[in-house]
Amino acid sequence: LKQEYFLCAATLHDVVRRFKHSKFGTKEVARTDFSHMPDKVAIQLNDTHPALAIPELMRILVDEEGLDWAEAWDVTVKCCAYTNHTILPEALERWPVSMLESILPRHLEIIYFINHLHMEVVSQKYAGDFEKMRQLSCIEEDGEKRVNMAHLAIIGSHAVNGVAAIHSDLIKKTLFKPFYELWPHKFQNKTNGITPRRWLLLCNPLLADVISDKIGDDWPIHLDQLQQLKKWADDEAFQREVMKVKQDNKNRLASMLSESTGVDVNPNSLFDIQVKRIHEYKRQLLNILHVITLYNRIKMNPGAPFVPRTVMIGGKAAPGYYMAKQIIKLFNMVG
Repeated sequence: LKQEYFLCAATLHDVVRRFKHSKFGTKEVARTDFSHMPDKVAIQLNDTHPALAIPELMRILVDEEGLDWAEAWDVTVKCCAYTNHTILPEALERWPVSMLESILPRHLEIIYFINHLHMEVVSQKYAGDFEKMRQLSCIEEDGEKRVNMAHLAIIGSHAVNGVAAIHSDLIKKTLFKPFYELWPHKFQNKTNGITPRRWLLLCNPLLADVISDKIGDDWPIHLDQLQQLKKWADDEAFQREVMKVKQDNKNRLASMLSESTGVDVNPNSLFDIQVKRIHEYKRQLLNILHVITLYNRIKMNPGAPFVPRTVMIGGKAAPGYYMAKQIIKLFNMVG
């Protein structure tokens, strides 16, 4: 929670500073009308982790900049949008009210007031429907009182999206169904995908050069031109060029690993890499069980024609996710 707040606070203070000062590095205030802030600023909440940006921006606008609540709320909602990445309940943050009260008391006050005004809107549409009010509240009253950060993110944003058509459809039908019924206009889809200019031009310039030598330099703008590579698919010289780039990259990675960790790996082996958040549904456990299985096969039949393989697994676990931490422990025991 402290880490999340630190990053949100630092980012938003910089955002507000840059909005107010037109020239980089100057202390001269150029803008004081915050109603224009949504024209200059877009704050994308990438999952629930930065949801504290909503009460923090309200705190800055109300407490520091002197805006009245209604104007500050209008600016905040127009600036913020929320991307949901998973429908799994354990991945959606629910911070205990007692923790927020001790660490961020002013923010808890703001969250309570946001929810109070939100509940007034809900009660106007669903008068007397206490179950609907419970579903739409960002304060969970069952057991220990908690703040549902996903609900806060939806309430404080002008748009909510999933990251694939099926995912966006699921959140409307299941996880956030009550919110979709209340605000259907907020929900949309943004399909995730790679950015070729980043993952090919920037991260793999050697391969980008090989491609450009064959089909020209326009493909980063017109990706459909990559289909022209099909006519070179069976060309042995082109195949050798691509394999050389691949091997050069593996050699560089092996050197980097040796320098940074002291671990020497065989650059001619198959590199089997999985780096992402540790989670049961991402199947890192299945990966490490596969490694154990391959090792046992080698022990049982050392003379069999095995392909040399270097397995690299990386990632982090949520603080309270016990099973994920056990999986990390298993990685290290096997490694």
